[in-house]
Amino acid sequence: MDQQNEKIERMRQLVQKLNDAAETYYNGQNEIMTDFEWDAMFDEVKRLEKETGTVLSDSPTVNVSADETAGEKEAHEFPALSLAKTKKIDDLVKWAEGREIWLSWKLDGLTLVVTYDHGRRQKVVTRGDGHIGTNITHLADALQGIPEKIPEKGHLVIRGEAVIAYEDFNDFVAESGEDYANPRNLASGSLTLKDAEEVKKRKIHWIPFTCVHTDHEILSWGERMAFLEKQGFQTVDHERIKEPSYENLQACIARWTEKVTAGINPYPVDGLVIDYDDAAYAETGSVTGHHATRAGYAYKWADEAAESTLDHIEWSCAASTITPVAVFEPVELEGTTVKRASLCNISECRRLGMGGKGTVLDVIKANKIIPKIIHVRKSEGTFQIPAVCPVCGAPTKIHQSPASDTETLKCTNPDCAAKKLKKFTRFVSKPGMDIDGISEQTLSRFINEGWIRTNADIFRLGDHAEEIAQLDGFKEKSAENIKASLEKSRKAEDRRLIFALSIPLIGPDVAKKLLSAYSFAELIHTAETSEDPEVFSSIDGIGPEKSAAFVHWFHEEENQKDLQDLLQEITVEESNAVQTGAKCQDLTFVVTGDVHHYPNRNALKAYIESQGGKVTGSVSKSTDYLINNDVTSTSSKNTAAKRLQIPILSEEDFLAKFGA
Repeated sequence: MDQQNEKIERMRQLVQKLNDAAETYYNGQNEIMTDFEWDAMFDEVKRLEKETGTVLSDSPTVNVSADETAGEKEAHEFPALSLAKTKKIDDLVKWAEGREIWLSWKLDGLTLVVTYDHGRRQKVVTRGDGHIGTNITHLADALQGIPEKIPEKGHLVIRGEAVIAYEDFNDFVAESGEDYANPRNLASGSLTLKDAEEVKKRKIHWIPFTCVHTDHEILSWGERMAFLEKQGFQTVDHERIKEPSYENLQACIARWTEKVTAGINPYPVDGLVIDYDDAAYAETGSVTGHHATRAGYAYKWADEAAESTLDHIEWSCAASTITPVAVFEPVELEGTTVKRASLCNISECRRLGMGGKGTVLDVIKANKIIPKIIHVRKSEGTFQIPAVCPVCGAPTKIHQSPASDTETLKCTNPDCAAKKLKKFTRFVSKPGMDIDGISEQTLSRFINEGWIRTNADIFRLGDHAEEIAQLDGFKEKSAENIKASLEKSRKAEDRRLIFALSIPLIGPDVAKKLLSAYSFAELIHTAETSEDPEVFSSIDGIGPEKSAAFVHWFHEEENQKDLQDLLQEITVEESNAVQTGAKCQDLTFVVTGDVHHYPNRNALKAYIESQGGKVTGSVSKSTDYLINNDVTSTSSKNTAAKRLQIPILSEEDFLAKFGA
């Protein structure tokens, strides 16, 4: 009886941890465990339920995890149940029963159900608990991929995933300075906002993954997806498997997995899904727990684990937090050598029982990408927390979050260079100085080495080329590439420089408007010398608040000093957008990939604008041309252009059609 009670108590502990993790996962908070840890705990709960004959009322084995988006609740016409999951190809083969199936991505975002009637969008509802979700129709226009009107006039119900591409996620974080763990985390948090314009900035794409209902008798899953594409939807990537043998499934899964490990897939995914092509057969399945048995089967990668020994813990200061990073004996995982993994925070180190040098660890690459310590086999020595910041030497303090009790280490120096990481990230970003090859992670490494204190220091990184080449993960080629990128970016367009300075309230559009009224030199002089904080408020789209923020920034002596130092390293090019021709008049372009004839994509963009054209960041029905030197690429932009029958031009094609 005591053993029975012990097992039930263990179940209670696991269920509490799983439910806490699910709450953070589905509601835009920082995630507190990996899929690997979730799956292990979930499997243990199922085993204990079987052994004890007891199922707790709040167990995730009988309850669907739900988002808690605030708003009007709405019952689903068709329950949005979850899929059974496996890490074994044998299970997929058995489930397929020899029938024709389709394989697609298991996108890592938030499921939304969209309904159309009479050719018009009626409602957009979150998945919720699978039976009742939240109506967020007011945000529909802020989400890409949910048209207001479609050709189909009947009743149509579509289930899809709201996701943010890695590129868009990185750009948003760099521009906004906001801190989000990953694209799914940002997408989840965004759907809780009321301001549609703010949501629109996050570039959330809704990608249909199944046609739940149509008035037409379409009995093939593949044909249903083709039907959605004819309506103008960009459906999830999918591949038909006519004969789902073990060998065929294994080969197909290997091809798709390569897209993840090679970084080809633009959207975050956490597995794959198979569906029966016979839609009528799929609907004959039953419901077991909260799974529809024939609605689909999810395949999750079995994370490969390796044992290693800790060499030391490196404390990396980024933004306002000093993060422990485990450095261990190199191990081979998923075809690559891994020797570093973030330990997240002090609480995670204590949870794992982390020690010092010689501690024996288990390491994985979560979802084939992110190195993660999942277990401490044997702790040696003592886990030591540094008393001073590794960047500036100021005293540290342990901060405990009032919401989660999570302990993190903070630097007490408000002027620590590491606290400017987000600003440096914005500085090097594409909308900013567009310096290739320097990511936020790379910046953090260089800051911790003591090489970056100001924006100008970034352009002096070439002085540290030999040292960069010696760093973990870097080689001589990496150092050379960084030097080349810096040289290429020394010519800076004025409006991009203004944005890159991280002046509060001053985004790309505001910078452009300011420079439409003043030259760069005049703008800086006026801001530094004017005693009127609203001196720029009469410019269309500026107003007193943005004007005051701009003037205040330039009145700060430290900012003036840093800017003058930076101007010694770069050349500023005027960008007053004066139209000089009409060769691109009223046409909308999207530019992607490398350019060869123009110095960079910004120069090509400037030419298009000088000829009366417009350049946007994503392909849509309003796009007239996509410019990409790799016209045969299968990138998301090329795929969207082909689907919408938008011409794809190489630079040569563009110059022949629109050049001087």
